[in-house]
Amino acid sequence: MPHLHMEYTANLTQLNADIALIRLNNTLVGSGQFGAEFDIKSRAIKIDNFKVGTAQGERAFVHVKLALLSGRSAEIKKQLSQSLLAVLQELCEWPAGLEVQLCVELLDIDRESYSKAAIGV
Repeated sequence: MPHLHMEYTANLTQLNADIALIRLNNTLVGSGQFGAEFDIKSRAIKIDNFKVGTAQGERAFVHVKLALLSGRSAEIKKQLSQSLLAVLQELCEWPAGLEVQLCVELLDIDRESYSKAAIGV
């Protein structure tokens, strides 16, 4: 725990997903909210088919969902969200003339029903 999902539009060709994930993971480790760095699982999904709004102009987005065990305060969740958003803003040189939306969403996973097994640890 936690699970980080990053979705990004295919027209963001300058975005390096591997670099993005390691920077996001490092931010989570640095928050002090998680027991061990190997507990953080992240993945990136490039979206080839997408629409943003209804305008004709080209647009793009990066959306990060962070799912974590329930029980953290609203203040801690806000700090995590803002720190992840800051990482997104600094990931790359965003293309001129392209409207890009960066979003971070935190989701609670019910602590009582979550199960996990670590093999080979």
